[in-house]
Amino acid sequence: MGAPVLVAVVEGEAMASAEDARTATRRSRSTSSRARRACRAGRSASTSPRACSPARSSGGRVAYYGPSHKERLELIGSLQDRGLRIEAIRDLVVRIDKGELDLAAWLGLDAQLQVPWAEDRPVTVTEDELYELSGRRRAGLVATLVRGKLAERRGNVFFVPSPTLLRIASRLEGAGVDVEAAVKAGDVLKKHLDRAAKDLVELIEKQAATEQVETDWGHALEEARPLVMDVIRLFFGQAMERELRTLVESGRLAKVAKKRGPPPGGG
Repeated sequence: MGAPVLVAVVEGEAMASAEDARTATRRSRSTSSRARRACRAGRSASTSPRACSPARSSGGRVAYYGPSHKERLELIGSLQDRGLRIEAIRDLVVRIDKGELDLAAWLGLDAQLQVPWAEDRPVTVTEDELYELSGRRRAGLVATLVRGKLAERRGNVFFVPSPTLLRIASRLEGAGVDVEAAVKAGDVLKKHLDRAAKDLVELIEKQAATEQVETDWGHALEEARPLVMDVIRLFFGQAMERELRTLVESGRLAKVAKKRGPPPGGG
């Protein structure tokens, strides 16, 4: 990879004496050594990526980083770009150095985990585009969507955090369900599905930690993604059938059903 990379230069004339320079060097080496020991032990003694890089070589007051240092720093930068915190990077680097983790396999799994499960992304639209997105146009619709937090006014445009939820709420309003009720129903579903997703990921994590046979989790997740969505649809559909049947059998339906005309015998 070429000649060693010079990453630190002579400290300059600010040092009052050679003794000061030697003292500063000893302190620097001590600090770096503690940081690397903390890195190997998995402790968060430092927030600097250099704490997880190999020890640098030095000649006098000039410090050099060789090809291995550059590769390590590039790896750390790449992991930071993926959103990993320095503590997670430190643990990953330690496991790689110990031979407990194959970097290529981990990167492949990480890429698979980044694949979206829901094709729904925030958008910014004009008022006309907001009406088009909702599929309806009526007086007060924009204010209703803003109150329901399905759209947020930002100057002359609108930020829509979930176009799919906005479309669903608009369709339900067309069927007689007001937007506020639709938003509350969505909050109920989100609350329980958030918990279900958390429990499922914890189950997968425990299974991966205790498995006897090595599993290609990247491939497994790729296959499981559509199947899990099918299972959610199945279980929720079955649960709704049970609850609606109970509503009818209990007689409570009579309390929520609206009259469609005058009572029998009425004028």
